[in-house]
Parts: sequence; structure tokens; C-alpha cells
Amino acid sequence: MEPQLDLRDIHLPPPVGWWPPAPGWWLAPLLAIALALILWLVWRRLIRNPFRNEVLRELAAIEALDALDPAEKIRRVSVLLRRACLTLYPRQEVAGLTGQAWLDRLDSLLGDRRFRDGPGRCLADAPYRPASEADPAALFALCRDWARKLPRPGRRAH
Repeated sequence: MEPQLDLRDIHLPPPVGWWPPAPGWWLAPLLAIALALILWLVWRRLIRNPFRNEVLRELAAIEALDALDPAEKIRRVSVLLRRACLTLYPRQEVAGLTGQAWLDRLDSLLGDRRFRDGPGRCLADAPYRPASEADPAALFALCRDWARKLPRPGRRAH
């Protein structure tokens, strides 16, 4: 008679639990966030506002002209802002604006009264004066703030 061996049946390991996840699952959310950030940066760069950049570039060129006296710089800034507004707004809304109405239109983009009551005040009468007492540095800073808020030309600003 053969001895009876005490053999047991094959035992399977316990099922794999869902926690903690494998290392790949830890990397997946990080990669998704990185991809979303990269797509957002590319999208933002592709829809940048070339019109705004051109206005800022021309403003910097006027400011850099040392040969011009302050009154001439102010006149050129006034012409640049008017050209920008004619690009953004319908011609019948901005072409005839002068004085206080012109300053109010410029202030409408900023949401404050820095053109009407601040350094931008000189734009109302500087083009018609031979000399101006205005501070060109403050005017250029204000105009840079204004230009940074310019919408794309296809979108109308209010």
C-alpha cells in the first residue's frame, strides 16, 4: 500500500487591488496637466494681437526719437492713437471726435479718467499748440497702458 501524501490543490494569489495605482497612473495626470499647459501657451501665442504689438512698437519708436521736441512727440502720439481708434471703431464714431469727446473715447477703453483728468489731457490741445508743458514720460506710460488693453481689430471695443 502506498503512503497517502497530504497534497493540497493549487492556490491562486489574491486578486490585485485597485490601490495603490501603478506608477504609470501617477504619471498620467501630470502628463495631462503638462499637455494642457503647453496647448494653452501655444493657443495664446497663436491668437496674440499683432495690432496691439504694432501700436506698442510705433509708440516706442516715437518715444525713442530724441531729435523730436516734446510737442512733436505728443502730436505724433495723438495721430497714432487716432489711427488705432479708426481701426477699432467705425469711422463715423471716432473720426470727428475732438477735445473732451476724444479723451472720453480713449478713457472708455481703460475704464478710468486718466486721459480726461490725467497726463492724457494734453492730447486734446497739444496738436494745436506750438509748445506744450505736458510730461511726455507720463503720457507714454499712459498710452502703453491704453495700447495693452486694445482688443483685436475684428472685435469691437466699447
